[in-house]
Amino acid sequence: MENILIVDDEKNYPMIIGELLQEEGYSSLTASSGMEALDILNNELVDLVLTDVKMPGMSGIQLLEKIKEINPDIPVVIMTAYGSVEKAVEAMHKGAYTFILKPFENQALIAHIAKAISVYRIVQENSILRDAISSRYSFDNIIGKSKPMQEIYETIKKVAPSDASFLIEGESGTGKELVAKSIHYNSQRKNKSLVAVNCSAFAETLLESELFGHEKGAFTGATALKKGRFEISDKGTLFLDEIGELPVPLQVKLLRVLQEKTIERVGGTVSIPVDFRLIAATNKNLEEEVKKGRFREDLYYRLNVVKTIIPPLRDRAEDIPLLIKHFIDKYTNVQRSVSKVSKISPEAVKILCDYQWKGNVRELENMIERCVILCSSDIITPSDLPLQIRQAIPSTLNLDGIPEGAGLAETLAAVEKRMIQRAMKLSGNVQTKAAQILGIGKSGLNQKLKKFNLDK
Repeated sequence: MENILIVDDEKNYPMIIGELLQEEGYSSLTASSGMEALDILNNELVDLVLTDVKMPGMSGIQLLEKIKEINPDIPVVIMTAYGSVEKAVEAMHKGAYTFILKPFENQALIAHIAKAISVYRIVQENSILRDAISSRYSFDNIIGKSKPMQEIYETIKKVAPSDASFLIEGESGTGKELVAKSIHYNSQRKNKSLVAVNCSAFAETLLESELFGHEKGAFTGATALKKGRFEISDKGTLFLDEIGELPVPLQVKLLRVLQEKTIERVGGTVSIPVDFRLIAATNKNLEEEVKKGRFREDLYYRLNVVKTIIPPLRDRAEDIPLLIKHFIDKYTNVQRSVSKVSKISPEAVKILCDYQWKGNVRELENMIERCVILCSSDIITPSDLPLQIRQAIPSTLNLDGIPEGAGLAETLAAVEKRMIQRAMKLSGNVQTKAAQILGIGKSGLNQKLKKFNLDK
């Protein structure tokens, strides 16, 4: 039940309004002065304040200013007589939700209150959502204990509170968007929009309209004015993904926007000021692109105020077990109605650490989600992993079991034996599957099992 605070120095008004609100399903509190109202606000949960303008001591407008200091989101509805309309308009400029003239129709008052509280609920829900998103993209959610990831963590932690442009380089799937979101949601702009644009997803003419917006009639099909992403991200953050794909003519225009902090819509002549923080990401080496003449050097230096390069997953294998646990927890929670998975076997972890992960973290996440859904027990084992991962040859062979000074024939035999042992383990000792993993026939596998005394 919503709680409404009625503030009026006239004795009858609060009582009459309180009865009306009770009939409509609201609870109410009353105060005869601004100071009394502030005491109540400091000790009670209030969803809306309904206050008169003219009161002895603290006026309704002064009370409004104090309320906005306590809680800027709480709606304040001003009641005023005809002679105080100017004061009511002043109150609107200072943050009042609306004003209503005395005497008023009961249903008009109820309509104003219902709408104001509905808006307040949306504001509260958005605040909760923002907090949840901020928590999701906190620095702690950038998974990795490897030295490169710790360095990235420290860099973005330092740069996030500033307004400096930030450039993120790295292969597809390494987590560039996660870094961009972490920067935004830990910045001074976190309560404003994070607007993302994939520069490779649009043709050049469409991308210009997407970024700058357009005036009505600017081109065929422009039937209405459209704001671009630069305008929409005002006071927030603009994330330009795959900026290495930005056509050269738009590189020139982007440079001008960054220099002048103004834009002109397509088909327009009016300069519109914009205030956004720019984060750019690319899977290309922009320094090399500059040397090849495909990217403007002056724009590169504008973007490259602070730069970080996210290493591919294959170069930070020590982070893979942490990522595996994170994704198992994530998807077990999402798929809890159909999945019993709670852990992964050490053997399966070893295989995943040896795999090359050309799709990086995104590929690993998709694979774990698949295993969580399809695994029939509470533990992911090697047999639950996709065949292409089980069949993949590790990037480096473990030669620890081979004696020093061993000749080539002896070394090759030792490697062959280890690969056969590994294939048998991956297949759960099913020879047909092990032969498939090794790419040989079953009879050939039988001979090798006997050769290395593994047939027992």
